[in-house]
Parts: sequence; C-alpha cells; structure tokens
Amino acid sequence: MRFFSLFISFLFIAPSVLSTTPATDKFERYHSISRSTPIELDDSSYEDLTSKPRDYYAAVVLTATEARFGCILCREFEPEWDLIARSWNKGLKPDGLKLLFGTLDFSNGKGTFQKLMLQTAPVVLVFPPTVGPFAKVDATPLRFDFSGPISAEQLYTWLNRHLPEGPKPLLVRPFNYVRVVSLVTILMGIATLFTVLSPYVLPIVRNRNLWAAVSLIAILLFTSGHMFNHIRKVPYVVGDGKGGISYFAGGFQNQFGMETQIVAAIYAVLSFATIALAMKVPRMTDSKAQQVAVVIWGTVLLGMYSFLLSVFKAKNGGYPFFLPPF
Repeated sequence: MRFFSLFISFLFIAPSVLSTTPATDKFERYHSISRSTPIELDDSSYEDLTSKPRDYYAAVVLTATEARFGCILCREFEPEWDLIARSWNKGLKPDGLKLLFGTLDFSNGKGTFQKLMLQTAPVVLVFPPTVGPFAKVDATPLRFDFSGPISAEQLYTWLNRHLPEGPKPLLVRPFNYVRVVSLVTILMGIATLFTVLSPYVLPIVRNRNLWAAVSLIAILLFTSGHMFNHIRKVPYVVGDGKGGISYFAGGFQNQFGMETQIVAAIYAVLSFATIALAMKVPRMTDSKAQQVAVVIWGTVLLGMYSFLLSVFKAKNGGYPFFLPPF
C-alpha cells in the first residue's frame, strides 16, 4: 500500500520536475559559457537557447559585423551590446530573475536569418520565460529594430521596461584612461606653447587697435543684417523682371545677400571717414594738408551718406527725404 502511494505521488511530481529541471540546467550551462560578454551563437545554439521550456529571459542581437557585409551600424553597436551584457552580468540582480545575452552573427546563422526573414541588421530579440515565477502567457519575442545609431543607455532603458519590476544592475561604462591621458597631454601642450609664445603673442592680443578693428568689423556685420541672412536663408540677388538684377529688396522685412554687403561697405566708409576727421586730421601739422584732408573726407562723408539715404528710399518708396548728389 505504501509503495502504491509513493508511485502515485511520483506520477504527480515527475512532470513538474521534468519540465523545470532541463530549463534550469540549460540556463546554468549557457551562463557558465560566458559570464561577462554575450554568448556567441550559431543556428543550433540559437535554437537551443530560445527553445521551450525556459525559465529565463534571452536577449539576442542578430547582426552582421564582418566587413564584407558592409553593416557599419552593426560594428558600431557591437561594443555597446558587450557593455550591456557585462554590466548586467556583473551587477546585482533581483532574486530569481535570469537573463542571458547572446550574439548571432549572419556568418554563423544564415539559416536563422532566413527563417526569420530578416532583410536588415542589427535586430534585438528578447524571449520571455515560459516557466517559473516570471513566465509569460504570450511567449512571442519582443523585437527592437534600429532606425539609426543606438547607444547602450537607450537600449538598456528599453530592455528594462520589458523586464519585471524591481532594482536592476546599473549600466556602467569603463573609465576611459586613454581620453584622460590625451586630455592632460593636450592641456600640457597648450600650456607649454602659451609659455613659449607669450612674449610674442601677448603684445598682439593686448593691442587696442587690433581689438578696435575686430569690434568694428563685428559691428558692421551685425548692423548690416548678416545674422538675418543666415536665419532667413535669403537669396544673394534676384532678377528685376526686365532682364536686370535687383540688389535691394523692397520693404524693411526683406533683404538680399548682396544688399547686406553693400550696406556694410557704406557703413564702413562712413565709419572710417568719421574716424579720420575726428582723430587723424587734427594731428596733421601742415595746415594746407589739413584743409585738403577735411575737404576730401567731408566729401566722402557727404557722398556716402547721400547714397545711404537713396538706398533707404529705394526700400521705402514713401520716404520723402534725400541728400544730393544722389
């Protein structure tokens, strides 16, 4: 009688044992193959890893990293995928949550690519568990398609959204010592170059005339509408409808590229004429030469200001004022 009861108990217990033990053994087997980097798969190992039953999540990237396939995105994403797998495997994970990372390259998995009818790469598939505490009723794998370069942080965020709630391992990028050494070397080189060249460069940097010229050029550019041209992408010139060229746009909300250059040149001549009359002419010791300079610069000032008023009138036909000779 006791033997019969043990036999009945075995009939009820055996199916559950047989259904869970292989999945657990399979996880341990694949986890022992690669504890930090993704598992390198082929057609047979991919089928075995993703087959049912499984008490773990399986995240597999189907890629084509060989140069002959010309998949630049695949090669760029490979270190990001390795970073995700390494961070997960080395981090603290919730109890009972199992996740394996695998990589199936096209050169090793042509049959799988054909079976899945994949025309592009890379593609990430996440297979949920079919048994265990996190089992899903719908065992259809989740798919992540790439529309462009993807960072490890972006894919890791997507992956965590589809895993059970709870604390997950942090994505930790390794410290880039090469970048630090390169930065320190560049800074030391700049400091050395500045120390050596400072006796020659500082007098130029401290030159007031140089800064005055740079400031004046910047003022002329921006007051003439240089930024307006870049923002609005205005044409350089347009036809006037009569076979000629129109250099000035009507209205104060429109302008052409060449119009900006003409106005900047007018402002520059007016500025230089004013500077000459205010600073250069009074320093002249010869009175006759000084009188001639006053007449010349005054004439230039009158002519350019008259031309500026004519340009202003061309943009606004209702403007009533003008100044000879224009």
